Amino acid sequence: MKRLALLASLLLPLVLLACKASQPGSIEGGVIKEIKQNVTIGGKDWKNPVPKSDAAIKEGAGHFQHHCQICHGLDGHNTGVPFAEKMDPPVADLGSKDVQEYSDGQLKWIIENGIGPSGMPGWKGILDDDEMWKMVHYIRNLPAKGSLGVPDVFKEESEEHEHMMQGEQGGKKPHTHAPGTPPHKD
Repeated sequence: MKRLALLASLLLPLVLLACKASQPGSIEGGVIKEIKQNVTIGGKDWKNPVPKSDAAIKEGAGHFQHHCQICHGLDGHNTGVPFAEKMDPPVADLGSKDVQEYSDGQLKWIIENGIGPSGMPGWKGILDDDEMWKMVHYIRNLPAKGSLGVPDVFKEESEEHEHMMQGEQGGKKPHTHAPGTPPHKD
């Protein structure tokens, strides 16, 4: 009942302000952040049962690289992810103050359940609890932004685009392949 009252008191100003189409102001942004952290995202009181260790962080990094780097980059800071800022809402920089303020339980809840319309999928049934908790350790211990470079999938795309552009500038026309025909290396 308290959550419902809190939600109602936080939403009322938004409803009154929502008639205007504009970027959210600091009050609106603060209200949304408060709702997200205290009402929407579960797991606030969950404690990470996996002891923090270099091995747990390393294993969490491996799971992160396999499942998350396509959107969050290898380093969790969206490095080299060309669409990260174009998403609505943008892909979260996991090293940001807002993300790091979540409790371990909330981070695990997000990994498990996803965040509705944001594009963040839930991994329940794909990752087990132990793997998700180790990913939380990795998120708490992210490497420096840019230190791991660009994910290979985006490197290849960038290199192919550069190669194509060089061909156009050199007077050569880029060529295409029939559907189902694998590209070749020149």
